Amino acid sequence: MKTLKKLSLALLVSASLINSSFVAAETVDAAPQNMAQKGNHYPLIFVHGVVGWGPDEMLGFKYWGGFDDTIAYLNSNGVESYAAVVGPVSSNWDRAVELYYYIKGGTVDYGAAHSLKANHARYGKTYPGIYPHWDEHHKIHLVGHSMGGLTSRQLVDMLQDGSEEERAFHESHPGTELSPLFEGGKDYVFSVTTVATPNNGSSFAQDKNLIVGLIEDMVRKAATIAGVSSLSSFVYDFKLDQFGLRRDPDESLAEYIRDVFSSSIWDSKDIASYDLSVVGVSANKQYLETKPNVYYFSHTGKTTVGVPFTSFQIPGVYTNPLLVPSATYMGKTITDPQTSLINATWTTNDGLVNSVSSYYPFGADAKPYDGQPKKGQWSYYPVMYDWDHLDFMGFDVIPQAYVNAFYADVARSLLELDK
Repeated sequence: MKTLKKLSLALLVSASLINSSFVAAETVDAAPQNMAQKGNHYPLIFVHGVVGWGPDEMLGFKYWGGFDDTIAYLNSNGVESYAAVVGPVSSNWDRAVELYYYIKGGTVDYGAAHSLKANHARYGKTYPGIYPHWDEHHKIHLVGHSMGGLTSRQLVDMLQDGSEEERAFHESHPGTELSPLFEGGKDYVFSVTTVATPNNGSSFAQDKNLIVGLIEDMVRKAATIAGVSSLSSFVYDFKLDQFGLRRDPDESLAEYIRDVFSSSIWDSKDIASYDLSVVGVSANKQYLETKPNVYYFSHTGKTTVGVPFTSFQIPGVYTNPLLVPSATYMGKTITDPQTSLINATWTTNDGLVNSVSSYYPFGADAKPYDGQPKKGQWSYYPVMYDWDHLDFMGFDVIPQAYVNAFYADVARSLLELDK
């Protein structure tokens, strides 16, 4: 059914893409047989966004590619690529820490000071490491979709600066262990690419009830698309072990989802819904600094169209039905009592992220991508018209060939960067 949908819309989507400023038809036709790394050989680590899952979950339905597999496509074309797995609804701090250990290997240590403040366990899952020799001589490219971009940015900050709070706690409690991540001084990341990321927060996430409700809907819809009958199969893990929220062996997925979303964790600030908000990103900006020795890139989608004679936006015809309510809400939100940042320029959106928020962090050195990127400066690509938030995952109406071509082009640009 999905294949038929793709074919029936291929011509229309192709036309919109050709008129957009990014992927043209010849890009798809020129999908490389082997992308030779001209400037560097660093692997790409893909970091999923909120609600995301690992390659072994959802009955093989991939976060990166849906029924196809974008990561496998890149590897088959000579690009060493990995899909990282972190907490789908965890806070940016917890996700960044989990990402470090998922790549490097070891038992997740959220930090003694942070864990006390967040009122959850200090230690989490143990991972073998997907790239255990990761260090300053074996760097990586981080590519994050949605919240994955914020998580990537925070990991870079933690690697380089560590955590002053964790170091202070360690000094005042000599018997406690200090994670290497919180020591700082680690130049391990060569570049960060954010894709449809709320680099300044999302206006939709300003309303906790709205964003939490959408997150729950997205989990249920993803499970349905993956073919999970009656939501009964054990195919999705919220990875909230630090809060004691584990799924019982005999518990259905529907019951598990109900337990998670009725939990008090959503009232805390140590959770994704808060960290995705404009207020949350602003509060966390000390851990989201742009570093002078790292390349930064961003890609932005737009699924809305303007309402004549107003500053409002409404969902376009290609918007995923799941995102129509959020796109509509964001398209008419020009003020917010919690922050002065939101104004009429925030109405254009991809269904979950305001386009203006995706380009680069406000106040950072930035320029439109011109083929001459500089470390410590954001290079933002032109907006991709008719691409909603889920299209970048390979869902909905954008043909998979275009999605694979998009990430192939991202990879090609990153691997051409000189060391």
